[in-house]
Amino acid sequence: MITQPYQLYVERTDASRKMARYYAMEISTSLFGEICLTRAWGRIGKGGQRRIQSFEREEEAVSLFLELLRQKKARGYRPCPRHRPGSRPASRPDAIDV
Repeated sequence: MITQPYQLYVERTDASRKMARYYAMEISTSLFGEICLTRAWGRIGKGGQRRIQSFEREEEAVSLFLELLRQKKARGYRPCPRHRPGSRPASRPDAIDV
């Protein structure tokens, strides 16, 4: 059981480098009761990639979530003002809702 929702959606754009990327994370419970950290990333408007990791304890998933958040922040990823948690932007058909 997840004690609180952990969701993140950030973007990194740089027109001079033709860069437009997104990164999304969510901690949830699988159908079998496992704690899962789901990550999705790629170019904005493209399908991108997805990875799901399972953990025995929620604390392990949260620890990795926070470490990845620090890394993305250091690389210049920022929250997208147009994206609201729980909604799926039309330009990102494969992005997870985080």
